[in-house]
Amino acid sequence: MPGRGSVRPEKTERVARLKAQVLGQPMIALVGVRGIPASALQSMRRELRERGHPIHVATNSAIRNALTQAAKDAPALAPLLEHVADQTAVLTAEGNPFSLFQELHRTRSPTPARGGEIAPNDIVVPAQTTSFKPGPIVGELQQAGFPAAIEKGKVVLKKDITIVKAGAPIPAAVAAMLTRLEIFPLEVGLELRAVVEGGTFYPPEVLGVDLDARRNDLVQAHRRALGLAVELAYPTAESTPLLLSRAHRRALLVAVAAGYPTPETITPILARALREARAVKALEKN
Repeated sequence: MPGRGSVRPEKTERVARLKAQVLGQPMIALVGVRGIPASALQSMRRELRERGHPIHVATNSAIRNALTQAAKDAPALAPLLEHVADQTAVLTAEGNPFSLFQELHRTRSPTPARGGEIAPNDIVVPAQTTSFKPGPIVGELQQAGFPAAIEKGKVVLKKDITIVKAGAPIPAAVAAMLTRLEIFPLEVGLELRAVVEGGTFYPPEVLGVDLDARRNDLVQAHRRALGLAVELAYPTAESTPLLLSRAHRRALLVAVAAGYPTPETITPILARALREARAVKALEKN
């Protein structure tokens, strides 16, 4: 039996195993799992494991010990220690931190408030005709701060209202009414807190990049750069075919305007001559 102050062997083994997992992959991430139901978390872990992104759930003390030991071999891991708080798990994988952020963001879904939670954003309730039948519900809504009234036999909210400001606690009465209105102000899902990949530390504030938007920006920049290269007659592997095509069209127009016959210009030259002859004939009639 271990003496007082000693560490149980299973804890030591757990920390050693987690350290090996952290050092065995090029990308290590800390993931927040607060508020996720156990069944949903198991499903998320299974899906991520199938994609090659296993999540290791452990106590915060075990995670800190494993990271502290691993940082001796990989110093870039040290900043992760500041993000071990609340309910935390470790994700180890290969890949791109920004793609991982998007992947984990897709696991998040709206969830109702129970009361007492901090509103992550302003909770705005729009003016609307509700599905409630007139009755005590009107008084309950009004007591919770909702602008409820009865109009034409229906319960309505007469104007838009910010029922809870961002950063403020959500009162239980408000939470109950929001749920009945099918307004779910919270999100539940995996939260990517910080990542180390290839020796580089990525704090959470730099990870929320819209990859599709950035990709579209690059496509637009490419199109504009190509258009500029063509306009300046700057030859590159991509602009040269366009430059040759433009030069060919312009040369063809010049040859037709000058009446210079070639196999390509003879048809438009004759067509122009025919149009001009018809115009002259029409003038003679007048």
